[in-house]
Amino acid sequence: MEINAAIDRLNWLCDHIPALIQAIPAAEFESKPTPEKWSKKEILGHLIDSAANNHQRFIRIQSENEPVIFYNQNDWVGFSKYNEIATEQLVATWKQYNLHLAAIAKAIPTQNLSRNGVGRDGQKHTLKWYFDDYVDHMEHHLRQMVTY
Repeated sequence: MEINAAIDRLNWLCDHIPALIQAIPAAEFESKPTPEKWSKKEILGHLIDSAANNHQRFIRIQSENEPVIFYNQNDWVGFSKYNEIATEQLVATWKQYNLHLAAIAKAIPTQNLSRNGVGRDGQKHTLKWYFDDYVDHMEHHLRQMVTY
C-alpha cells in the first residue's frame, strides 16, 4: 500500500495551479453563479478548509483509534468570508498548506496507511483512502475554477 502517486500529483498541482488561478479576472473569480452557490474564490477557500480538516485526519488516524472527523463545509466557507480576502493570500495559503500536507504524507509509515478513520456517514476508510480521496476531491474543485 502506497500513496506516492497521490503525493506526486499534489506536488504537481502546487507547482502549476497557482498561476492559472491568479490569471482569473477578479470579477469572474468573485462572482457567485447563484446566491447559494460558491464563487470560484470561495471554492478555493473550501479547498483550504479541506486541507485544514484533512490535516487533522492525516495525523489523528495515525495517533487515535478510528477518529471521527468531519465538518460543515458551508459553515466554514460562510464564516470565512473568502470573497473578502485577497486572492494572493488565498492562493499562497492553498499552495503552502498543500505542500505541507504532501510532506506529512511522505513521512507516513507504510503500516499506518491501513489505519481507519470515520467520516460523517459513519463509514470507516483507511488513511490511504482518505489521502487519495483528498487529492481527487481537490482536482474535482480545481477543474471548476481552471482548465489544465
